[in-house]
Amino acid sequence: MNPSERMRVVVTGATGNVGTSLVRALAREPRVASVLGLARRRPGLTLEKTEWAEVDLSLDGDEARLAQYVADADAVVHLAWRFQPTHDPVTTWRSNVLGAVRVFDAVAAARVPVLVYGSSVGAYSPGPGNGAPVSESWPTHGWPGAAYTREKAYVERLLDTFERDHPQTRVVRMRPGFMFKEESASEQRRIFAGRWLPGQLIRPELIPLVPELSGLRFQALHTDDAVEAYRSALLRDVRGAFNLAADPVVDVATLAELLGARPVKVPTAAVRGVLSAAWRMRVAPASPDLFDAVLRLPLLSTDRAREELEWTPSRSSVEALEAFLRGVRGGGGDATEPLTGRSFG
Repeated sequence: MNPSERMRVVVTGATGNVGTSLVRALAREPRVASVLGLARRRPGLTLEKTEWAEVDLSLDGDEARLAQYVADADAVVHLAWRFQPTHDPVTTWRSNVLGAVRVFDAVAAARVPVLVYGSSVGAYSPGPGNGAPVSESWPTHGWPGAAYTREKAYVERLLDTFERDHPQTRVVRMRPGFMFKEESASEQRRIFAGRWLPGQLIRPELIPLVPELSGLRFQALHTDDAVEAYRSALLRDVRGAFNLAADPVVDVATLAELLGARPVKVPTAAVRGVLSAAWRMRVAPASPDLFDAVLRLPLLSTDRAREELEWTPSRSSVEALEAFLRGVRGGGGDATEPLTGRSFG
C-alpha cells in the first residue's frame, strides 16, 4: 500500500474503555499510518505508531489546541464522555455536550474527511411495547429523566445539523449496547457501584439472590468486538448509524445462571427507592433516573452492521459479562487514569 494512502486518526477519550482498545487496534492496522490519542490525562501506555496529547474538552480556551491536533487528521473518532458526577449535571453537560460541540467545530474547520462518534443504545427512545428489536431508524430522543440519555440524544441532534451543513465529511454513529472487558471492570465498578464496594465480594457464593424486575433485559458485547466495528467503519465507505450488540439478550435468568444465584421477584418501585436513597446519601454514584432509563432501553437489531461492516462479534454477551466479573474480582485495569485497577494502581 502507498504510504500516502494510509490514515492519520485522532481519537478523543483515548484512555477509556473503548478508547484503549481502539488505539491498540489501530496501532496494529496496516492502513493506519499514525494515531493521536487525546485525553485529559496522559497515560502510561507506549504503543506503536501512537502519540498522546492532553486536552480537556470541557474547558473554554482549549479550542486552539484542539484545532491544531485535528488539522492534519484523515479521521476523528470522538469517544470522550464523562458519566460522573451524576450529582452535578452541569459538569457532565460541559464535558459531553459542549465538548462534542468543540470537537465537531474543529472537524468542520479542518475539513476532516471522516468523523466517527461513539453514541449509545441510551440515545434511543423507549422501545416498542412488543419488545421487538429496533433498527437504526428508531427515534433517538433518549429518556428525558437521566442526564446520560438526555446528553446522548442531544449530541445526536448536533450531528444531524453537522451532517446537513458539512456533507463533505463522512459521519458514522456507533450505537452499542453495554460494553465490557476485563481491563475496564474496575472503572465500571467505580462508576456504577462506587469505589467503596470491594470487587472480591462479587462472587457467586456471596450473591445468593438476583432481583427479578419487570422489564430488566439488555444487550451487551465485548469492547474489543465493538472496536472491530469502529475499525471497519473507518476503513469502509459507509455513513450513518450502526447498532452493535452480541447474543443472547441478557435477562434475569441469564444473570442468575451467570452468578449461580436464584431469581426473586422484587417490586421495581422498591428497588428504585433503595437506589434513590443511596444516591441521595451519596453512597451509590448511579442515579435512580439511570435505573429508569435502563428499564426502557430498546433491544437492537444489528443487521446493518453485520451486512455493511461485515461485522460479527467473536464473543457472546455472556462471555463479555464473564470478562467483566473476572476484572471486578481481580482488580483488572490498564495503564491509564480512568482504567486504573489494582494491577495498575
